[in-house]
Formats: sequence, C-alpha cells, structure tokens
Amino acid sequence: MFGEQKVCFSGVQPSGNLTIGNYLGAIKNFAEFSQHYKTFYCVVDEHAITVRQNPAELRRRTYETLALYMACGLDPEKNTLYVQSMVHEHAELAWLLNCFTMFGELSRMTQFKDKSAKHSDNINAGLFTYPVLMAADILLFQTDVVPVGIDQKQHVELCRDIANRLNQIYPDLFTVPEPIMAKSGKKIMSLAEPTKKMSKSDENTNAVVYILDDKDTIIRKFKRAVTDSEAEIRFSEDKPGVSNLMTIYSCFTGNTYDEIEREFAGKGYGDFKLAVGEATADALAPVQARFAELMADKAGLEAQMKRGAEEASYYARRTLSKIQKKLGFVQIR
Repeated sequence: MFGEQKVCFSGVQPSGNLTIGNYLGAIKNFAEFSQHYKTFYCVVDEHAITVRQNPAELRRRTYETLALYMACGLDPEKNTLYVQSMVHEHAELAWLLNCFTMFGELSRMTQFKDKSAKHSDNINAGLFTYPVLMAADILLFQTDVVPVGIDQKQHVELCRDIANRLNQIYPDLFTVPEPIMAKSGKKIMSLAEPTKKMSKSDENTNAVVYILDDKDTIIRKFKRAVTDSEAEIRFSEDKPGVSNLMTIYSCFTGNTYDEIEREFAGKGYGDFKLAVGEATADALAPVQARFAELMADKAGLEAQMKRGAEEASYYARRTLSKIQKKLGFVQIR
C-alpha cells in the first residue's frame, strides 16, 4: 500500500494473440479496479522469453498488448500501463527474492511441470524461477490485491510465502497480497477440448477465439465447438462443452445460467452456438475498432510506454531501495 490507497497489480504476456479467455478472465475486469485501487497493469515481456520468441513478433505483440489494454477500457489517466522490461527494478528485485525462495517450492509449481513437458528441448532456469519474477512484479508495488485466474493462484500463494518469510526476518518489509478471482469467466475452456483451458498457444486455432478475430471467424469457430449428444442446454459438470459456451454467453450478455437455460429451452445446439458467436462478436466489435485506432498511432503508444514506465519506476524504486537497505547493500546518495 502506498499512502492510504490500496494497490492492485496484474500483468499479461505478449506471447501470442490474446484470447477471449484473457479478456473475460482478466482484462475485462481490470477497469473496475481503478475505482477502488491504485492500479498497475503491465505487459510482462520478460516472462515471455522463458519460451523462445521471434524478436520482431515479440516487439509487435508488446505494442498490441498495450493497445488492447487501452482498447478494453483501461484509461492511462486512471491506471499505470507500462512494459515490464522498461522498469529494471522488476529484474533486480527478482534476484533478491530468488535468494529467499526454496528450490523445493519452485519444483512443486504445476506450471513448471506442464511447460517443461511441453518445451522439453528448452527447460531453462528462467522457466524454473518464473514464479519468483512474478512475485517481484507483485511485491515491487506493495500490492494488496492480484486479480488472477485459477491457474495462477498457486503462483500468488508462493508470492505470499516469500513475502511472509522476508517479513519474519525484516518486519513490515512487504505488503502480503491477496488473490482475487473474477466473479465470472474465471476459466474459459477450449472449444475443441472443453476440459482444457483455452490457450493462446493452442496449435488448433479452431479451439481458440481471439479478441481480434473478425465476426465471420468467431461465428465459424463457435459453430464447430464441441458439445455432446444430448441436445439439452443446461449447466452441468457432465456437460463441459455446453457449460463452457454458457459461461462465455453469460460473460458477454450478463445473463445467468438459469436465464440462458430458459432462453434456449427447446432449441438445438445450432441456435445456441450461433447466439454465443454473435454475442461474442458484437461485444468485441468496439474493442477491435478502438484497437485499430491505437495501433495506427505508434508514436502515441510509445509515449504511453515511456510515461507508464516512469510512473511505475517511481513507485518501484521506493520498494527496491527499502529492501536493499535492509539486506545491507551500500546506498550512497
């Protein structure tokens, strides 16, 4: 916490096109936090390089992710929007926290196991210590709350453990953050494999709806979505495909599951899939239009990167200087 205002932090990787899962599970909900918190929203490009990236694509997607933040309703006047690699304190604090993080803690991280299996030819140290950099991202701003999806909750728990460990040695060093889950759309699933999370890195593009997909593409993908043989629209654990579509429709329309069941009672999956596709496309249309405007003004995006990095650095330096002093590093002004 800085002063009396509590702090909210979150970040999105610029590795791949962002999906409606990223939008519904995270970015769409970010704007409301600025009403109650000092908010820091970061394009976490340093996290992205744990997996090999094409440099030109990474740069392009960094611009795109910042533009999407703004297109999705994040006002730069009310939120600090910036690029991680432009604020060197992230990497500096990560090294210090590495020295207070146990090897066993990192080896238990589910995402490390998953990504190691997926990228067996590149199991690098950054992939292993990724959660420590994430902890640094959060603790750097004395963050009170972190909006997360289910798959990132374990990382926030580790961040809390690290903060508590350091606070025991150096009292009141860090604010211990609380994870907060989105009210809906916490986890949007693949359209092809509805028991698996929708992922921007999925090789099957029909399984994923991207924020920037055009209307025809969106509707085509939903028409192909996996459901089941029952032809009954109801929310149930034994109907993962239909339940996933209901979650998406609920997020974009605001309708409850009961309302959706009544709306499509007696109708087939074809009608329902078309309705989900149209609701998704209609909701994304203004986001896409604003995104196009922002991307046409590269100088404007770069000015925001600079402005956001300067503001983030101002707060980050305060935390980094505090921990450096506690650890015994020489500080000469």
